[in-house]
Amino acid sequence: MVIARKQRRPAGSRGEITRLRARLAHTEDMLRAIRVGEIDSMVVAGDHGPQVFTLEGAEQTYRILIESMNEGALTLSADLVILYANQCFARMVGCPLAAVMGTSISRFLGPEDQAKLRSCLKPEKAGRDRGDKVSMSLQTADGAHLPVHLSIHRLDSGVSALAIASVVVTDLSDVRRTEGQLRALTHRVVQVQEAERERLALELHDHVTQPLCAILANLQALAAQSAKVGGPAKVGGPIGGPIGGTAGDKTKALRDMVSQSAQVVERISHDLRPSVLRVLGLTVVLRDTAEKFTKRTGLPVKLSVTQRSQSLSPDIELTLYRILQEALGNIERHAHARTVTVHLQFRRANVEMTITDDGVGFNAERPRQQPTATGGLGLLGMHERASYVGGSIMVTTSRGNGTRVLVHIPLPPVTA
Repeated sequence: MVIARKQRRPAGSRGEITRLRARLAHTEDMLRAIRVGEIDSMVVAGDHGPQVFTLEGAEQTYRILIESMNEGALTLSADLVILYANQCFARMVGCPLAAVMGTSISRFLGPEDQAKLRSCLKPEKAGRDRGDKVSMSLQTADGAHLPVHLSIHRLDSGVSALAIASVVVTDLSDVRRTEGQLRALTHRVVQVQEAERERLALELHDHVTQPLCAILANLQALAAQSAKVGGPAKVGGPIGGPIGGTAGDKTKALRDMVSQSAQVVERISHDLRPSVLRVLGLTVVLRDTAEKFTKRTGLPVKLSVTQRSQSLSPDIELTLYRILQEALGNIERHAHARTVTVHLQFRRANVEMTITDDGVGFNAERPRQQPTATGGLGLLGMHERASYVGGSIMVTTSRGNGTRVLVHIPLPPVTA
């Protein structure tokens, strides 16, 4: 579109106000056309003949490319005024394009995001790094919040006298929706896994542990009877080892093997579903887990628990237990630590559990994700369990400096 404009001498006759209003309306239409990119050049008639002015950045091919993008595109000034925006960005914020260009992008951002954007556009960053990527939320015209990702490129001062940055705006709502669906699926898997563990624990208790206990009782009676007949018997060997000696010796060895087997099955059943968690509560179960870990590995665990301010839901208690179980398993297999400290702290708004060891640590950039003996997936499984109850995990570690796992879980507000 080309506009030709002739110079007019100021009117002094009657009706000047009407003509000025008409010229003002014409000028506003022209400015609107410039803003939305409908004008490529202007022809202005003057004393030295018509002159053609080509608008900076108004190349038709470039504009078509930008408008065909499925992402928002912006050009910003130093004071965050939108010098250019494509239709995709206008649709994102739910405003007409003419109402977007020429306004400040701050109207679509909260205070924290405004500060974040200003930090990315600081002049001192231009010489070091011209690009930035940041996530924030756009406030749309209907009051909704749209999650977006901004790819910011700071412009050289020679490119434009006004524009300092070009920005590509990516809508993350579909990504967030997919993440939510995956999280819901993960939570469902955790629920099914816990239900299956409970079923297996009951099966082991009812169909394995109880028969073993019955066999153990009979062997104990038989060993006592054999001792009266054949004298004292020697203690038998380990599980799977050969059994020799008299009938009394064999009976005693079998009794010891069954006793060890019953203890192993009971421990597996307890690890699958700690029934005492419902009866005795989280603190008792954590202490029992720490004591069994020390007995099994010889590694001392210092456990401290602050006074509880409110009761926890069964899901939160189970999550904390599973995370401790996983963390202790990782320490046992990989840390080569000398001491372990576990601190459970209850606050009014949240509960925190910190697990610290003085072991060898690991490279946090490449966390271990292989399946573990407890059926989890290392750090990944711990993160997923925490997110299942709305919590988070922060792991601090480095080679040779041990590991610190901080579990933070928000609690619902206490009702009066």
